Amino acid sequence: MIKGGSHAFIGDKEYWEEKFACRGDKPLSPEKSLVENIKYFKDGSVLDVACGDGRNGLFLMENGFKVTGVDFSSKALERFKIFAERKKYVLNTKQIDLSQGSSLKDIGIFDNILINHYKLSSEQLADTENHITDEGILFICGFGHKHKVDHKIKKEDLIQEADFINIKKLFHLIKYIENEETGDFLLPIFFAGKYK
Repeated sequence: MIKGGSHAFIGDKEYWEEKFACRGDKPLSPEKSLVENIKYFKDGSVLDVACGDGRNGLFLMENGFKVTGVDFSSKALERFKIFAERKKYVLNTKQIDLSQGSSLKDIGIFDNILINHYKLSSEQLADTENHITDEGILFICGFGHKHKVDHKIKKEDLIQEADFINIKKLFHLIKYIENEETGDFLLPIFFAGKYK
């Protein structure tokens, strides 16, 4: 379910290729916290990091955003393109292995960056400064430090407050939420407006 940082959560690339190949013919619903907080997004472009087959990107395009999705699964990106074509949305995708530290180096600059259920390394998070416009939004949502650890989600997969030390020097926090739904602790964090 989650992939991340310097390692893939719950399986490697082969696991995810098979998982996406076996999914049904419709995209999953968008992340609830994204739907509830889309008002914070700046009009324009969005980089959807670890986009999967597009459940969040499709929602963003439906709301007028220009989306670039990146993922390491070719099957996921194929499905995302199919779903976008059905709605006549223009979509950019790029297959990237995010476990490589400099994987986003040449990705470009965006008005918003969405990182949902994926844990970038602290160095990659700090590098988001180079890929976001002034007053842009960095939206991060995933399993927080209070989430119950099990065979699928390990302690190193959980988002910790310490993961944001570097980016707190580059962005300012505009909203932080921890909530519990069906036993899952979600940690949406929003940063906006680069410091000069």
